[in-house]
Amino acid sequence: MTGIDVGISVENLVAIDVHTHAEVSSKGHASLSDDLSEASGAYFKTEGNRKPTLEETAAYYRERRMAAVIFTVDAESATGTEPVPNEEVAEAAAANADVLIPFASIDPFRGRAGVKQARRLVEEYGVKGFKFHPSVQGFFPNDRFAYELYAIIEELGAIALFHTGQTGIGAGVPGGGGIRLKYSNPLYIDDVAADFPHLQIILAHPSFPWQDEALAVATHKPGVHIDLSGWSPKYFPPQLVQYANTLLKDKVLFGSDFPLLTPDRWLADFEKLPIKDEVRPKILKANAARLLGLTKP
Repeated sequence: MTGIDVGISVENLVAIDVHTHAEVSSKGHASLSDDLSEASGAYFKTEGNRKPTLEETAAYYRERRMAAVIFTVDAESATGTEPVPNEEVAEAAAANADVLIPFASIDPFRGRAGVKQARRLVEEYGVKGFKFHPSVQGFFPNDRFAYELYAIIEELGAIALFHTGQTGIGAGVPGGGGIRLKYSNPLYIDDVAADFPHLQIILAHPSFPWQDEALAVATHKPGVHIDLSGWSPKYFPPQLVQYANTLLKDKVLFGSDFPLLTPDRWLADFEKLPIKDEVRPKILKANAARLLGLTKP
């Protein structure tokens, strides 16, 4: 398979959602165990289809005139559950290139094999970025064993997207399902941003309870951005809204966390936030379009 040309017409889009999940493969294989999946659905009070197929996700976003970054989460070494294949996600994005933008996920514990896979996914499948979930994958983002993987992502000009803050995965399960929140403090990603100065990084979610740390990293490191997924905007802390309106107006991105949180719900609440008129279109589309290379810098 050769590289993918993303066929997205940015000017015709209402928004670009930089954070959506491929929850199930074409064979019906889910990326999370049943207990973790059910717990996360209850945590988010998920409405509608909890496990849409890739084709269903594409149709959902096409109907809303939105584009979506989509990825699986590879945490097999920690959870024992195989991810939805990255290749399948990329192929679905190629078949729906008007709305889907392929990211991948590689368990850092895959070592050199993961590094080779990352190169192949970018060069042969057109993957534009990689999702890391430190709490579920069970590693500190600044662990040196992951650095070879970051190096190839930086070399290829791809994006590294890190889950930060508390997670709904494992919430309410005894012991949190063994998932440890400490790994997702965004301050650990400051080391990654310092050691890989040309790597474009997205800190996913309002980073409770480390919101100030996330804002500090994003204002200090030019390559670090923040997506607003996983929370209804009505719950955003005041300092996040303040920075989104000012210092970080060019570095904050719309994300929903679909299917856990729908863009319909997110956007309805976002309309009520005191975001400046000139900043709102940056957050909803322009910042992501520039970061993803869909428009000229």
